[in-house]
Amino acid sequence: MQQGNTLERLPLGGDKPRAALDAARSSLNKIILGKDAEISLAMACLLARGHLLIEDLPGLGKTILAQSLSRVLGLSFQRIQFTSDLLPADIIGVSIFRQEQSQFEFQPGPVFAQLVLADEVNRATPKAQSALLEAMEERQVSVDGMTHALPAPYFVVATQNPSDQIGTFPLPESQMDRFLMRIELGYPNEENERALLTGIDRREMLGDVKAELTPDILVALQLAAAQVKMTDPLIDYIQALVRFTRESPEIETGLSPRGALALVAAAKAHAFIEHHSGVFPDDVQAVFASVAGHRLKPASNSAYRMPAELSRHVLDNVAIP
Repeated sequence: MQQGNTLERLPLGGDKPRAALDAARSSLNKIILGKDAEISLAMACLLARGHLLIEDLPGLGKTILAQSLSRVLGLSFQRIQFTSDLLPADIIGVSIFRQEQSQFEFQPGPVFAQLVLADEVNRATPKAQSALLEAMEERQVSVDGMTHALPAPYFVVATQNPSDQIGTFPLPESQMDRFLMRIELGYPNEENERALLTGIDRREMLGDVKAELTPDILVALQLAAAQVKMTDPLIDYIQALVRFTRESPEIETGLSPRGALALVAAAKAHAFIEHHSGVFPDDVQAVFASVAGHRLKPASNSAYRMPAELSRHVLDNVAIP
């Protein structure tokens, strides 16, 4: 798509934090082959201070992507394997009575990490799933009347298997909405799959991955991404997209104001990663399906049943400014 002359590209590597962000993206592309767009979306989700849901079949690299993100971004990491017998205390922690001090002491659970991998989140019961809600939304947890702040930056990457697989509990709409983005990795193409088959095991490669960023720099980059310029015509475009989701007869449930805010934040973060001096229509389109797909509900008689189809229907019917 041709871009307007009012916005100019920023030079690559203009400062050390931006150069480090580019290096982190390059490192991820060496581990997760042929998924540059998905990696960009994952990093944009983090820069927008959101949380990421990866939905796909087992064995396509969901867990490796989360582990790789923690390594290259220099974040502390914890993995929670969601199972049918998982309890909320297994996630957020528990207070233990210390006899020598005659008082309770809080033992933090695995949710107290900068990057938390909630693996196969839809294999746990709704009660366990809901334990993540306060952490994701408020970046704190409450136990026995005490509030405990979570570290910054704080990023939850949840993976889930398709809902038609055995032993899954579908995430309710309220919890799906807590994820800024939902992406799919899909099968690799033939060239990249051959490289996987003949190359080094990706888990072994993780041991050689170095941190390109620090948590403090990442927080600064999050603040910088939020300051990316968005012109009035781009706001008009986003409002037109949101309005279409609410008015189209193909869509039963359109984007909420929170969904619209998520679209703005994601577009700004994507523009920041791509070194744009402001948000382009391309940035909005690049993040739209991942932000809107899991929030839109098709009408019962709609011809567009899949999130990607519904998102494309919206983008195709709203004029680009």
